[in-house]
Amino acid sequence: MTDAPKASPGQAGPLGQAALGQPTALTEPAAAVEQTVCSRAGCRGLAIWALRWRNPRIHAADRRKTWVACDEHVVYLREFLSARDFPVEVAALSVRPG
Repeated sequence: MTDAPKASPGQAGPLGQAALGQPTALTEPAAAVEQTVCSRAGCRGLAIWALRWRNPRIHAADRRKTWVACDEHVVYLREFLSARDFPVEVAALSVRPG
């Protein structure tokens, strides 16, 4: 993903249900999940979270962009988007049931 932020301010605390609310599952094809890496610049970690967001100043209400994140960077990316007042939803990235 090319939209990931390049700056590296201090990391947020550990991920927890309180930090993200109640996560839901997004379904993706198995191959896509297995090969997905974190959207955080420089990170090659396996992505297990999906962050769906939009910039309300330029995106229509039905348009969403998706970043994916590893456990280490999900809070950072969510806070990066939230600080800009972008609506963001965080959900577990999971394999589509067979």
